[in-house]
Parts: sequence; C-alpha cells; structure tokens
Amino acid sequence: MTENRLYLGTKRYSSWSLRGWMAVRLAGLRVEEVMIPLAGGSTPAVKAASPSGFVPYLEHDGNRIWDSLAIGEYCAELEPGLWPSARADRAHARAVAAEMHSGFRELRINMPMSLYRSAKGAGAAPAVLADIARIERVWAETLARSGGPYLNGAQPGIADCMYAPVVFRFMTYAPSLSETSEAYCAQMRAHHLMQSWYADAALEPQDWWIASMEAAL
Repeated sequence: MTENRLYLGTKRYSSWSLRGWMAVRLAGLRVEEVMIPLAGGSTPAVKAASPSGFVPYLEHDGNRIWDSLAIGEYCAELEPGLWPSARADRAHARAVAAEMHSGFRELRINMPMSLYRSAKGAGAAPAVLADIARIERVWAETLARSGGPYLNGAQPGIADCMYAPVVFRFMTYAPSLSETSEAYCAQMRAHHLMQSWYADAALEPQDWWIASMEAAL
C-alpha cells in the first residue's frame, strides 16, 4: 500500500510548509502529516527526509514533489478549481503565484513568519515597504479580476496559498495597509484552514521554539 505523507516544518515559522499544506488540504488529499522541528538553519532531519533538503515535501500515490509551487500545481491537476477557469485569469494567477515564489526577498528577511511574536512596526525598512507596496498592487489587481473575496475568486486557490504566509506576517508586524488589503487579510485569516494552522502552531511544544524567532522587537 502506498504511503501518502506530507513533510512539514514547525508551523510557527515555516512559511513554505504552510503554502504546500494549504494546497494539499484544499485539494482534499488524504495524507499523513510528518512534522519536523526546524533548527533555525540547516535541519538534518529535513535533509534526510526530503530530496531537496527543504520542506514541504509531498509523497502521494507514488509521486514525490518537493517544492511548494510544484505541490500546488500537482494539487490543481487533481482539483482544477484551484486555478481560475478562464485562460487569461489563470495565467495572471500563475504569474502572481510565481512572483511570490521567487520574489519579495526583503520582506522574507526582515519580516520572517513567526505566528506568536510581538513585533508591531518592526522590519519596516524602505526596501521592505517597497515589497509590501508591490504585494498590495498584486492583491488589488487580482481581486479586481477575480471578483474576490479571494485571489482565486469565490474560493481560495493556489495564488491564495502562496500569499497565506504574508497574511500571517502582516498580523505579526502590522504594517499600514489599504482597506482592500486589510479586507483580504481578514478574509484569509477567517478561513478554516488558516485557523487550523494557527491553532496547531499554538500546540507545538516549547522545545521546538527558536529563540531568535520569538524575541520581542
């Protein structure tokens, strides 16, 4: 019998794991979650489990997928509604998902995902604010195309999965946002999968915590 597993890092911190996990759950894949506590740098257990040495890593029906966007594409083949139905809208959604996958370096470095950290106002360097402004433009344009309340339309899709960790980052660091962005963040935060991830993170043992990711700023 094929073992179906999704390997994830610490839910308090692993933004990439959140992306893959949300896609898998939206697609309704039945997988066992295998949690690997992150060590703040190289984590030997991750390198031993995943072909790339990173999480998330999905094993499903004999297939091995070790990149968050590739996991999203795999899930969308099983549940096509995770991308918009119209070709032009689908191309746009893929472009904004890929931009999140490869870009926004300053935001990632200066506002790392740490769900229960107290860090309002931290990390707001000019380059970070430029990243945030670009994200807000992406959200506004995509929501206008999709009709909302999600980037994918009436229900969340792969583009929403890719930006889900940004929603949690904005909760932690509380930058000034437009009304459109605030509404989108609230919509995402209220989704049952986001609530589940946040609740699971609260239950992780304290010895999984990384001191530098928990310090108040």
